[in-house]
Amino acid sequence: MARTELTPQDKEYKKIISSRLNNLLNSSGRKQIDITRQVGIPASTLTGYFKGTRLPSPQNVAKLAEYFNVDKSAIDPRFKPTHDPKEDDLKTADLADDDTIFTFEGKPIPEQDLEYMKRLLRGGRK
Repeated sequence: MARTELTPQDKEYKKIISSRLNNLLNSSGRKQIDITRQVGIPASTLTGYFKGTRLPSPQNVAKLAEYFNVDKSAIDPRFKPTHDPKEDDLKTADLADDDTIFTFEGKPIPEQDLEYMKRLLRGGRK
């Protein structure tokens, strides 16, 4: 059975997925064989993903995401992120002029930086 021709977008996805998987693997200190053993994706299939010659199935993307403990969208751009940055707790932070002390890395944030952050959060409005 002949394989279907990949679209230019699918070819680009293979490159992106390959790059992302290699970055995840390098930062984890693991080897491809570890993934094969733990996740059950055949070594030859996995090698195709890492070399950018194969496009992973949605099921295998899910397995890889679980293995690396990341969202599927961190591996495959065909998936939309499940985390909506607009929902961050920082969005609801009240930067009102009160006695609240905001810190970054354990150090108080200077007043001028707080004023700048307030303007940014208000969309540039004063």
